[in-house]
Amino acid sequence: MKSIYYLVVLLFSVSQMHAQVTLDADGSGGMQTYDLINSVLAPGYDAVEEPDCSHAPTFQHIDEPFDATLGINVFRFYIHEATDTDRCNGSTDRQRNEIKTYDKSPANLKGVEGESVIYKWKFKLDAGFQVSSSFTHLHQLKSVGGLYESMPMYTLTARKSTPDRLELRYAETNSQTTLIQTAIAPFKGEWVEATESIKYGTNASPDSGTYSIELKRVSDNAVLLSYTDNAVKNWQTNADFVRPKWGIYRSLNNRTDLRDEEVLFANFSIEEVPTLNTEDFQKSSLKIFPNPVKDIMKIETRNFDFSEIEICDISGKKVLNFETVNSSSIDVSSLRHGIYFATFKDQNNAVFRTKFIKK
Repeated sequence: MKSIYYLVVLLFSVSQMHAQVTLDADGSGGMQTYDLINSVLAPGYDAVEEPDCSHAPTFQHIDEPFDATLGINVFRFYIHEATDTDRCNGSTDRQRNEIKTYDKSPANLKGVEGESVIYKWKFKLDAGFQVSSSFTHLHQLKSVGGLYESMPMYTLTARKSTPDRLELRYAETNSQTTLIQTAIAPFKGEWVEATESIKYGTNASPDSGTYSIELKRVSDNAVLLSYTDNAVKNWQTNADFVRPKWGIYRSLNNRTDLRDEEVLFANFSIEEVPTLNTEDFQKSSLKIFPNPVKDIMKIETRNFDFSEIEICDISGKKVLNFETVNSSSIDVSSLRHGIYFATFKDQNNAVFRTKFIKK
């Protein structure tokens, strides 16, 4: 049978020379906190969307207290139920205190089509954290320009429910769907580390977008939320770029649900991930066959020694995992008929992702 090569994207650990940008609190305080944020996210401009001017008396909505758990200074984002608006524009149906990248930001902080990016940060919700029945956004990836720039592609948001929950929402066009949700209680009073990886691509192979996010409790490394999709449209029509946002952005439709709130953030990181060019592909390739496969999938590689294989179904759910394999074949007979994605990892975190069909 003819061999079929699938190569979607290569992700590997990179240093600052590969366009990793970090933003860490240094405890400077006062307006120097805003200066610090701007110096990283938009040097010479304003990357902070805060309601300082709507608050009487004047109040600075981001500061940098020392956190004993992490042993570092962190960013503390405030929002006040009775006095704050949406930035300083006077809107009274919602409140916003966020930081962002935007058109004034350096090019390596703006996601563009075909690019792979890893976003990392830590956050902590107060033990008494209260949420709106409409939305309480903590993070967004949002397109700038194009047909659907008013609708964020990915949103991490809290919502009042029974029980209150944390949701990951996605929009391909101008409407959102919930990809995954979980009770918010395990997040309260805990530092959580977020790792979000995305390839900004269409949903057509070989330019398919990929997306994954993992929220892990810092104290014991317990995974509180995890989601992966290896074939998704992550580029909106005619968009110029995609920007990340972090902070508190909440609806005021039901003020009785809310209180003065604060959310802590730390260790922001935006890391562009190099992708394979033609020369790289020639030096390091992977072949699986037959495809479609019935029971045994055979594997051939050149200059790529993998140590783990993870199999996910088309929804992104992990269904098989093989550790310390580096084998010439794996048994997939237990899988149902359908489309799957195999991720091959080596000890240096290099990753090949490939699609196959189980017949």
